[in-house]
Amino acid sequence: MHNETLNSLALLTARLTLGTVFFAHGAQKVFGWFGGYGINGTMGYFQNTLGVPAALALIGVLAELVVSILLLFGVSTGLAAVIAILQMAAAIYLSHTKDGFFMNYFGHLPAGREGFEYNIVLIGLALVLFFAGAGRYSLDSAWGLDFVRKAVGFAN
Repeated sequence: MHNETLNSLALLTARLTLGTVFFAHGAQKVFGWFGGYGINGTMGYFQNTLGVPAALALIGVLAELVVSILLLFGVSTGLAAVIAILQMAAAIYLSHTKDGFFMNYFGHLPAGREGFEYNIVLIGLALVLFFAGAGRYSLDSAWGLDFVRKAVGFAN
């Protein structure tokens, strides 16, 4: 198989993986799917527990779902990657730093508490997409949409 094809398949895999994870978490926050609390419950948590102002909380809630759709279709992948990185950095800062690096594998932390290693993995995957782009199997490639990567000189 040609190297360009393999690279594009790798980027497709990265996009679909990150997009699926962000979709599941975004759907929990916005729609209450997969055991989530929906937009009202999530907004309440962001505002009352984390102290996030309402406008930023709404942006945070909607960002995961929007990013997932952009990634799954390979639309404005550079922008989606930057938003994903910012979203995960905010999650680390607001929720996970106090719990340390590791996830709660052995139940030493209270239920629902996790370290930030998973967020670091997602940031790494988003960085791959930011630097390398969406690949051939994307709407970015078909329509030349990746304006963020073009603006910083990473795309043609």
